[in-house]
Amino acid sequence: MANIKSQKKRALTNLKRQNALAGEKSALKTAIKAVKTAAAANDKDAAVTAMNQANKLLDKAIVSGFKKKNYVARQKSRLQKAVNNIA
Repeated sequence: MANIKSQKKRALTNLKRQNALAGEKSALKTAIKAVKTAAAANDKDAAVTAMNQANKLLDKAIVSGFKKKNYVARQKSRLQKAVNNIA
């Protein structure tokens, strides 16, 4: 632990932020997995619903700052392609 008062505060702030973002990251991974699972099962309705949720979380990820915009664009493209290829 740091000796400087401001660094002690910063360490606590970083820890709080890390814990807050952990939930968001987990929810994003779960949403992406739900789209892939529904697409693999050829369930168009579930895939579209999951896709909407994933898009919402991906957009939040950019605003929160824990995912880059190119990562989000790539994921959206891949997921949309998977949904569109359902028979």
